[in-house]
Amino acid sequence: MTHAVAALAVELTDMAVADHRTAVHANSDDPAEQLAWRRLTARHGDRLGEIMAEYGWPTAELVGEEAARAAWLIAQHADRQLDIQRRALHLMQQAVSAGAAGPRELAFLRDRTRVNEGREQIYGTQIAGVKDGAPVPWPCEEPERVDELRATVGIEPFDEYVARFS
Repeated sequence: MTHAVAALAVELTDMAVADHRTAVHANSDDPAEQLAWRRLTARHGDRLGEIMAEYGWPTAELVGEEAARAAWLIAQHADRQLDIQRRALHLMQQAVSAGAAGPRELAFLRDRTRVNEGREQIYGTQIAGVKDGAPVPWPCEEPERVDELRATVGIEPFDEYVARFS
């Protein structure tokens, strides 16, 4: 691993740590905390855009497993930067096709991007809210096939998934 790539791996991992630390503020009642979260994810999204322009998708082969997962997390949280999410989705799709990234993470990113575009999701990974104590997904394209589609990319059945949120 060259020095530049090693530094990139550390940078991506540090960004994910900061993301995890401040993610609790995403839906805070305090506008200042929400703003801090938005600024952080926007900064990270901008940086991921630069990284993708220089290196393509940061695969595990390039930056290691932890940093590759960090890149996915940053793309996942770039909700107000659809151009970044779409670019990440495109590059990650190529990486999955080449066997260099996982279809499970790609499915989450595809759903997240579709929801942000105002479209129906495919795999039911994005939760819209809670009704009567049960998580409710954003609308799905083929709700009757969600568990079948989830299985094809290695995601547990929807009921098992939402049980973790209750």
